Amino acid sequence: MCGTCGCSESGQRSTAVDESVGTVDGRRTVRLEQRVLAKNDRFAAANRAWLRDRVVLAVNLMSSPGAGKTTLLERTVRELGPALPFRVVEGDQETPLDADRLRATGCPVVQINTGTGCHLDAEAVGDALRSLRPPERSVVFVENVGNLVCPALFDLGEHRRVVIASVTEGEDKPLKYPHMFRAADLVLLNKVDLLPHLDCEVGAFTAHAARVNPSIGVLPVSATTGEGLARWYDWLRGEVDAVPGEPSAAGR
Repeated sequence: MCGTCGCSESGQRSTAVDESVGTVDGRRTVRLEQRVLAKNDRFAAANRAWLRDRVVLAVNLMSSPGAGKTTLLERTVRELGPALPFRVVEGDQETPLDADRLRATGCPVVQINTGTGCHLDAEAVGDALRSLRPPERSVVFVENVGNLVCPALFDLGEHRRVVIASVTEGEDKPLKYPHMFRAADLVLLNKVDLLPHLDCEVGAFTAHAARVNPSIGVLPVSATTGEGLARWYDWLRGEVDAVPGEPSAAGR
């Protein structure tokens, strides 16, 4: 999957050698250029056009393993599903466990197992979208592989990126993984029901996130108790209403 971080099974290289450069002190200088993202971006642009033609909102959910993405999705689909159609692209290295949990809610799901790959890419997500055939004004959640690094690098054609962080991870994660939080539109700070038992301050986490990305929003939530989820649902409804595009013949 990922030539950028070296987890590719295909042997594809993410760099190219420029043979035109000379030598310095008898040592050959090589210039390395990243190339793998250019191919991904072409598939992402195609996905974005496909979603626009169908007036469908795509949300890329990213987090470290165990932050609570699947539990949050389960609750969101169960509580909003009667009024808002959902589809899910489920990314994991192995097993269909999370996909099975989401299918139990009645939501259509496509599972993508990446093997040694540490993120989803736009080509695989595009195939999943065409299989799911989401209806107009629906929401497609892409639950990315648990990883706070590579998923931030790969455009999937989504409209919004949401990071789920957990208070159990500590308040310093935006500073340690700035690219992930810089690339996000919203952070859901999950498991706030555990705060009485932890040394983590919501205010400090929010300040660290704002330092990395001044425009980012942080919503403290608990997918277990439901605390704060009303604001998440309001944000989601607003994003559905704001989806650009008009239905084309392809989307009807």
